[in-house]
This record gives sequence, C-alpha cells and structure tokens, in this order.
Amino acid sequence: MGRRSTKENKSIWQTTREGLGLTREKAGELIPGFSPERIEKIENGRTQIQPEDVMLMAEYYKAPALRNHYCVNECPIGQVHAFRTESKELAQIAVETLNSLNRLSKSRDRLLEIVEDGEVQADEYADFAEIKSTLDRIALSVSNLQLWCDEQIAAGNLKKPE
Repeated sequence: MGRRSTKENKSIWQTTREGLGLTREKAGELIPGFSPERIEKIENGRTQIQPEDVMLMAEYYKAPALRNHYCVNECPIGQVHAFRTESKELAQIAVETLNSLNRLSKSRDRLLEIVEDGEVQADEYADFAEIKSTLDRIALSVSNLQLWCDEQIAAGNLKKPE
C-alpha cells in the first residue's frame, strides 16, 4: 500500500490522482505505460509532462480539465492562445454565450464599418477592441461548453459523438 503525501504545494496532477483515491501504484496500473516512479516525477515536476501524458491522465482519471490546465499553464503556444476554461453549469454557460452574442449583434454594423476598408483606423481602434473582447467572450463560452460536454462524457452522462 502506498504512502500518503504530506506535501503542501501539490501539483494538479497529484491532487487529481489523490482526489480519486488512487495511490501512485494504482494509477500506474490504471494508465497504460505509466509506472509509479514516472507518476511521482510528473507530479513533483522532476520531469516535464508531455502532451500525450496529459491526454492519458485526463482520460483515465476522467478529468478533461487537465487538458486545458496543461495548455494554459505548460504549453508555450497555449499560454498565448488558449482560454482558461472553467467547470460551470450548462445554464450559466448558455446565459454567458447568449449575452455575448447579443452584444455582438448590437456591434455588427460597427464591425462592418471598421473592416470595410480592410484596416483598423486609429479612431476605430477602441470600438474594434471592444468587439474583439466580445468575440473572445464567445470563444471562452464555446471552450467552457466543450469542457462541460467532455466532463459529461467522462462521467457517463453523455455519449461521445461518433
């Protein structure tokens, strides 16, 4: 039987495993190609976690949020381009999405005026930045919806689309 960790600043990899009640030994048996030693090195940051490791851990721990955590915190490209998703209720995601779509609808004509000449002029920049912010909120809502779907699939509440 494995020892219980007393470390204070645990990584998300460790807290997720422990939240499932798994020892490193049991996790090593669960995840193909993983050993308790490899899990310990990943959890303690002694080896850099690889995207394929994240995919396996997210799948076998049934924790799809691990993928977003990796993209936002570990991947240099994701640190610039990925949205930090949150687990939310479907109703909240829908309300946030519809509010953002309503804001965009109100800005549609202004966006057309701005992009008509193919350039954003200095006097248009503030309006354009606000419209981009609204588009970013829509993209975040889509990411949150994807996470919600992935969590529901992992929990067995939805079937994965074919």
